Amino acid sequence: MKVLLYVVALVLTNTISANAQWIKQNIETNASFRGLSVVNERVVWASGTGGTVVRTTDGGKTWDVIKVPGAEKLDFRDIEAFDAKTAYILSIGNGEDSRIYKTADGGKTWSLQFKNDNPKAFFDAIACWNERNCLAMSDPVDGKYLLIRTTDGKTWTPVDTAKMPAAASGEASFAASGTCLIADGDSTAYLVTGGSDARVFRSYDRGVSWAVAGSPLIKGTSGSGIFSIAMRGGKNGIVVGGNYEKPSATDSLAAVTRDGGRTWSAAEGLRGYRSGVAYLNKKTIIAAGTTGADISRDSGKTWSAFGDENFNAVQTDGKNTIWAVGPKGLVAKAEGRK
Repeated sequence: MKVLLYVVALVLTNTISANAQWIKQNIETNASFRGLSVVNERVVWASGTGGTVVRTTDGGKTWDVIKVPGAEKLDFRDIEAFDAKTAYILSIGNGEDSRIYKTADGGKTWSLQFKNDNPKAFFDAIACWNERNCLAMSDPVDGKYLLIRTTDGKTWTPVDTAKMPAAASGEASFAASGTCLIADGDSTAYLVTGGSDARVFRSYDRGVSWAVAGSPLIKGTSGSGIFSIAMRGGKNGIVVGGNYEKPSATDSLAAVTRDGGRTWSAAEGLRGYRSGVAYLNKKTIIAAGTTGADISRDSGKTWSAFGDENFNAVQTDGKNTIWAVGPKGLVAKAEGRK
């Protein structure tokens, strides 16, 4: 009997430790989510398939499920929100399926600001320094990444990429979590790549000129490379990825920088492919992917398991709350304290 009770207790303990960290949100949708934007502890937006956007303004107690008119077949892989009313969303796809919409009334109405007319372009992500100034990117076209920007929050124009290093043959980016392109500080941007190479592009002038650095992440196949980047304080940062076709492989999945992205050194300890990464505070980092989530409390030196849920993207409120999204309507919340 004592042995049986011990086994039961052990099973319950393991079940709780594996699942209790994440609180799944009750949202009436089966959309697959990859776009995620955490404004603060109360306001969170997410975007996904079927032209779907969801929003909470009370920290997850209630959720609005929003269908963007005329976008029922689109997959919104990225979202950038600024408050409870204002957000941009970017859809992926060939040709006109790559679009950017904006709402200024909490999703009641949406303005179509950009519709791609380049048959070679496939847009992956959008990043914003503020509501008026944003940058969006496509996979390489004719040897270079294609960039567009807005400086008034309304109109989008091409960016001259003459001062951007060329993409390698077979190099591209992954629209896996909306974080292959990020804005940092007042004017810095980072763009990460995969495929034939796994590199980190950086710009200090909102996308006008760029430098590029290599990374030790796995590369060389269409499904491998860097999938996500997060920066903290201008100097410290992390990239994560792997090979989504071999999600349980654990080699060369992460790297960190201490010099603003000029150099990158390998970080070990992730349990598999990770498509999203975010800082909770100066030293705490959360990484998530199809085989679960991992947390580091020492700036990426060591990692421990943080649940086994299938996630696509992760973000935090910069204080204590972690949010993550995934397939089949999955939106989950966790506390970052030990």
